[in-house]
This record gives sequence, C-alpha cells and structure tokens, in this order.
Amino acid sequence: MSDRTTETLRRAVPRFSRLLPSVLFGIASAGSSIALLAASAWLIARAAEQPPVLYLSLGIVGVRAFALGRAVFRYLERLTGHDASFRQLATIRAGVFERLLPIAPDGLAASRRGDLLARFVDDVDELQNVPLRVVQPVVSAAIVLVLAVVGVALIAPESAWAVLVCLVVGIGATLLVQHRSARRAERTLAPLRGELQAAVVEHAQSLDVLVAFDAAEAGRRRIDAIGARLATATRARAVATGAASAAMAAVGGFAAAASLAAAAPLLEAGRIDGPTFAVLCLVPLAIAEVAGAVPLAVSALRLARASAQRVASAVPDEVPAELPVPPADAATPPSRHPTPAIELRGIRAHWPAIGGEAGAADSRPVALEGVDLTIEPGERVLVRGSSGAGKTTLAHVLVRFLDYEGSYRLGGVEASSLEPRDIRRVVGLVEQRPWLFDEDVRQNLLFARDTATDAELREVLDRVGLAEWLEERGGLDAAVGERGNLVSGGQAQRIALARALLADFPVLVLDEPTASVDPARAGALIRDITDAAGRSGRSVVLIAHAGVDEHLVDRIVTLEAGRVVHGEPLSFAPFLR
Repeated sequence: MSDRTTETLRRAVPRFSRLLPSVLFGIASAGSSIALLAASAWLIARAAEQPPVLYLSLGIVGVRAFALGRAVFRYLERLTGHDASFRQLATIRAGVFERLLPIAPDGLAASRRGDLLARFVDDVDELQNVPLRVVQPVVSAAIVLVLAVVGVALIAPESAWAVLVCLVVGIGATLLVQHRSARRAERTLAPLRGELQAAVVEHAQSLDVLVAFDAAEAGRRRIDAIGARLATATRARAVATGAASAAMAAVGGFAAAASLAAAAPLLEAGRIDGPTFAVLCLVPLAIAEVAGAVPLAVSALRLARASAQRVASAVPDEVPAELPVPPADAATPPSRHPTPAIELRGIRAHWPAIGGEAGAADSRPVALEGVDLTIEPGERVLVRGSSGAGKTTLAHVLVRFLDYEGSYRLGGVEASSLEPRDIRRVVGLVEQRPWLFDEDVRQNLLFARDTATDAELREVLDRVGLAEWLEERGGLDAAVGERGNLVSGGQAQRIALARALLADFPVLVLDEPTASVDPARAGALIRDITDAAGRSGRSVVLIAHAGVDEHLVDRIVTLEAGRVVHGEPLSFAPFLR
C-alpha cells in the first residue's frame, strides 16, 4: 500500500475528540448486549428455583435497563459516528478538489469524466466506512471482549480460557476463509464501479452519434457486460460476508459448548450454583456476537483501501512538467487598467503526456516551438493556421493552463513569476466549446460577476447580438440545457463571450469562435465579437483556421507546425473600423 493511500485512509478517520463519543457509546451498547444476556440467563435460572420475588428484583431491573440501554446506546453510537464521519468526508472531498485545481483543465484531458466523478463521489463516500465499520467497531469490540473475558475469568477461569481459545481460532479461521473467497471481489468492486459510471456517462453524452451510426446497441451491451461483472463481484463479496457471519455464529455455539464443558465440573463440585452455570453457558453467545464485528471490519477495510487507492491516484503525485506551478514567492500582478502588453519570446510548449506516463513527455511532439509575438494594448490580432498548428496551445499558454519555455511577459512581468489565477484575472479565454451550466441564462452570466443586475446582463447580451433572441426565449430565465444543449453553437459562443465581457478581462482570447457556426453566419458572429470585445481598449486575440475578414483585425499571425511563419500588421485596419 502506497504512502498516498495510507495517508488517504488516515485522513478518513476523524480526530480523536470527535470519534471518542462514538467509541464510548459503542462500548456501552456492546457491553449492554452481553450484560443483557447474562442478566436474562441468571434471572430465568434463578426464577426456576422459585425464590421470593424480592430476590429477583435486581435481575428484573437489570434486564430492563440493559435492554433499553442497548438500543439507546446503539442509536447514540450511530448518531455521533455518522456525524463525525460525514464531517470528515467533506474535508476529504474538498482536499481532492484542491488537488485537482492545479492540474485542471489540461492535466485532466486524458481522464474519463465518469470515472473521475466516481472517484470524487463513490470512492470518497466509501471512506466513511473507515471510522464507521473499521475503527470504531474494532476498538469498541476489543475493549468489550477483554472486559467480558476478564469477567468470565473472575467466575470460572477454565471457562474464560475455553471461550478465549474458541474466539481466537474462530476469528482467525473466518478471516482466512473470507480473505481467500472475497479478496479479488473486494479489490475489483471500486474500479468496476468507476468503469461502469464512466461507460454510462460516455454513452449518454454520445448517444446522438451512437444512434446515427447504429452503434447504440453495442454501447448498451458494453454497459451490460460491465454491470454483470460488477454484480458478480458484489455477489461474491455478499456470499463471503454471509459465510463470515455464519462462521461467527458457529463460533458462538462452539464457545458456549466449550464453556459448558469447562464449567460442568465446577457445578458438580458445588463451586458455582445453577444460575451462575447458566450465565457461563449463554454469555459466550453474546461474546461471539460482539466478536463478529472483527471479520466485517477487515472486509470493510479492504474495500476502503481500494477506494482510497483510487482517490489517491485521481491526482498525480507531482504536477506534470507541462503544467504551471504557482511560484513560491509570487510577484505583484500587473494592473488590469490600462490594458497590459503581452510579449512572447522563444515560447516552447507541449501538452501533458496522456495518462501521465513517466518519460512520455520527452517523446511527445512540441506543439509550439520558438514563437515570438507581441500584442500591444488594445490591438486585435488574428492567429490563424491549419488544425494542429498550435493555435489552441498558444491560447492555453496565454492563460497559463500550460507551462512554457522561453519568456512570456505580461505588462512587463514574467508570467512564470505570477500566480496563474492572477494571470487569468487579466487574460480571459473563450474556448472553442464553451461550457454552459444546466441553468438559465441569468445564472450562466452571474457566474462571471455575481453582483451584476438584470439590466447589466441584458446590456451585455445586447452587445453580443442576443437581445432579440433573449426576448424570444422569454428573458433571462430561459434555460440553456445541460452543457448548452438547448442553444445553438453560435448562441453558446455569444453567451460565453457575454460572460467574458461581464468579467471585464483586459485581454480576451477567443479560440475558434465560429467552429460551431454555419459559414453564412460566421462573418456576422466575428464582427459582433470583435466589436463587442474591442471596446474600452481591450486587447483581442482571435484564433481561427477559417476565413476571417481581415478588415476586422489589426494584424494577422500565421502558425505552421508550432512556429510563426507570418505576422505582418494591417495598417489600414484601424482606420476602417
């Protein structure tokens, strides 16, 4: 087990002060169970002797008290234990999210969204069983078992030894059988859950394409096959768990028989009376019931370990070299106003290796090689080139999603000396496929500035040419659907642009804004974008491989195989705007 996995398991356990009440209530509940059976056995045997009822009062009160105490303490144990565990889960989930942030989005490009979601939700949820089904039950059971065996030893040492031997042998044999029968199933349950969720998410997201190519049935068969494997593993674990419970019940029977055999000579010799003999015969059954928590805890630990390993491996131990790392002593970011200049000198960059294979980055082709580019404040620059020329790589370098070699100065400050999030407050990116949340138009815009009024939202939508469309859809409450499924590609681009304008980025990078727009409307969209984005001295970097009206930009930069092959200014463009 790796250090990261061990650390994840350790973090799943709440601090001692928060877990202690659950342990104490667990001890009280398990102790009440044993005491209840002991009091019941003594009361029945003593009542058979028909003594005056006064002699039975203590036993009667004890049975009632222990019966009520077992239920009440059990409830309090669950209440306090789950409260502590759920609070700890929130800390773990937040920690996973914080570890994801430095490598997102480019460091997660090769991750399957469904599997990542399963790690973030299901596997983290599985870690609640570390305190609930491992630590607390084992600690409580161990203390109660020691006290119970010591209590039996005070009455009849021979019976105590017999019960102890049966417990040790029985628990050891149960653990061995359980390990051999359920080890593989418990190790594969968590990965299979992630694989199934990833397959379902991918099938749902690509259902239109699968139906179009008559491949939906094959996708469903694949999901069914994974589900069948998961069901097989689940049944195997359930069978092993049931067998362990049955084995512990048998251990209780053997322990009771062994205690009876050890206590019988004491009864015959008159060293103990009949009610005490009844207690020695029946208490081992309750002791074995408490000891049954140990095999269940070991099984739960194996499942939690598999989930902890997946949670720990969701994020690499080290941030890939292709991704930026916040500097230890960050420089002061440049002022947002006036718009800072951008200077690129000898920029070299490439994408992270898929899957994070060690040494794979050195063999991957360089996406940018020796790029020199200067963007003056308020300048509109068109970056064009064929697919794979490095345009999107350049955009991600500008917003510091990717690290770089060479020099990238923003307002005279080297970008590598700045916090990446400080750069993203200055340089904003509207991606080729912008993300729209499954909310209304208002919420998708307030994401950029939560203090904006409805009037400001309508004004920015008007600037990007969506005023008429907004009225037709019913205003700001109009839904956009999951990932913008209820709007067209061009409308999604315009909403994303409105969001960027609302955030008031001094430098705006637009990556293929016409990729999802038909050619007849592409020109109008580009004009609206450049007109809306170019106000207030904002710099605009327009990335496109399709034709763009050269009169809308100040300069054209052509990329080919990651290199700048052309970057001449269009001196007439500023006068034509």
